[in-house]
Amino acid sequence: MSKELFSAIQHLGEEKGIDKDVLIEALEAALISAYKKNFKSASNVRVDLNEESGTMKVLSRKDVVEEVEDSEQQVSVDEAKAIDPSYEEGDVIEVEVTPRDFGRIAAQAAKQVVTQRVREAERGVIYNEYIDREEDIMNGIIQRVDHRFVYVNLGKVEAKLSEPEQMPTDNYRVHDRIKVYVTKVENTNKGPQVYVSRSHPGLLKRLFETEVPEIFDGTVDIVSVAREAGDRSKISVHADDPEIDPVGSCVGQKGQRVQTIVDELKGEKLDIVQYSDDPVKYVSNALSPSKVTKVLVNEEDKATTVIVPNDQLSLAIGKRGQNARLAAKLTGWKIDIKSESEATESNLLSDEAIEEQEVNEPLFDESHDLFD
Repeated sequence: MSKELFSAIQHLGEEKGIDKDVLIEALEAALISAYKKNFKSASNVRVDLNEESGTMKVLSRKDVVEEVEDSEQQVSVDEAKAIDPSYEEGDVIEVEVTPRDFGRIAAQAAKQVVTQRVREAERGVIYNEYIDREEDIMNGIIQRVDHRFVYVNLGKVEAKLSEPEQMPTDNYRVHDRIKVYVTKVENTNKGPQVYVSRSHPGLLKRLFETEVPEIFDGTVDIVSVAREAGDRSKISVHADDPEIDPVGSCVGQKGQRVQTIVDELKGEKLDIVQYSDDPVKYVSNALSPSKVTKVLVNEEDKATTVIVPNDQLSLAIGKRGQNARLAAKLTGWKIDIKSESEATESNLLSDEAIEEQEVNEPLFDESHDLFD
């Protein structure tokens, strides 16, 4: 053992980002294992490493007892007092048992164990680094693609992008840069496993936080996100300050902010709507870009019946019911859409109908509606 070894351990720790004490502890464990294996000892031993002097000692630990039953683990009171008169029954005595050629044997035996502990410590460092990035967005480079996963290099780890988490509009090519949303980080026997997504609603939320300073600093809040990745999404926003236009902040001047996000999502259509505590206004806004005549609210079932102009029915429902489906998911309210003709036939617009509420304010600002 020498000071050079301790210097090497310190250098290794700094290079790998591992606490030097962790490596010293690993070395001690390796030396104890080497001693017991090579010298066929069952004794309870510990290794004393002195960094300043660069020395190593193997110390056998024995219990001081009145009557010795196991000479490997115990020593009599008389023997202990011969070493130091202050020893009494119940004490633990340590005796140096370092073999003459132990340094060479120990170094060989310890190498593999220390390497393993270094690997484990490295995995721990990587896991701790990426567990803090869960539910966050990261930049990566596509390393390879197979029938199950797209493998994305995030720096110190290769993340897995599974088929259900991929966007149908993406074209995954090796060496392409890509933004991904970290959904889960696991510490496994094979090391940290990081799973990412391109279809998760959280990706959309993080993109808005990146592109919209008002969202990043908390001036504007994202209340809810409803997403059908690669096709269309809706996001509701709110600002406590009545002087701030939350939708306009997200759209940006000439739509620049939202267009950056659309480009990142390969043309995914985005509807940005204003949140309201009033379900009439909120549901109406969520059905943008369609116009709404009335919203009838059933608080008990958290359901609404939405009446729209006849020429707005297909727009309100959307292709394959997508607009209505996303609006319901965004607001958390059930939405049943009827045209004015259907509402008249069903007597929903009569004075005897259930309590109804008109939408007197504009339901959306056409400057914010970027997509049909």
